[in-house]
Amino acid sequence: MAQLKRDPIGIRWHGRGGQGAVTASKILAEAGRFEDKYFLGLPDYGAERAGAAMRSFTTVSTKPIRALCELAEPDAVVVLDSTLLDEVNVVAGLKEDGVFVINTTESPTNIRSKLGYKGKIYAVDATSISIENLGKSIPNIPMLGALARGVEVVSKENLVKMIRESLSSKFKEAVVVGNVKAFEKAYETVQAG
Repeated sequence: MAQLKRDPIGIRWHGRGGQGAVTASKILAEAGRFEDKYFLGLPDYGAERAGAAMRSFTTVSTKPIRALCELAEPDAVVVLDSTLLDEVNVVAGLKEDGVFVINTTESPTNIRSKLGYKGKIYAVDATSISIENLGKSIPNIPMLGALARGVEVVSKENLVKMIRESLSSKFKEAVVVGNVKAFEKAYETVQAG
């Protein structure tokens, strides 16, 4: 699969409270330190309850990041919950030659017809992958795997290293291993279109 390579690269995450979009955004950003990159993970939410629509932003660069704000024109967009397509213009500002990654059972072709987006689309059933590997629906780490397949921000190995480092301080080893497996499964099974 072709990979989007840019410097700096900006990613906007769309999810619902409790799905882990902020955590995935931070893991991606902090993995940049393993490659001597500058990084920023910036959540955008208020006092939303679990299940409410929210966003997060990630920027990674080989140069210092001066803009500490949301990304109006991201290089990539990641959607953790496909029901957001009916509520939010998830492709607003997404560059025409960018990458759109979505958690869905639908094909990239079907998503393209819904959105009218002409850039690269990656689709993966992150919900099923997380249930299979974690016993519950937390699609953030599988979506990170799908994104890693389509957008080269940091290496796959460094993302796995950061997942382990970030999650091991909060969860038991079985949860960490399950997340790594979910990342790998999404990386291998994501469909491009």
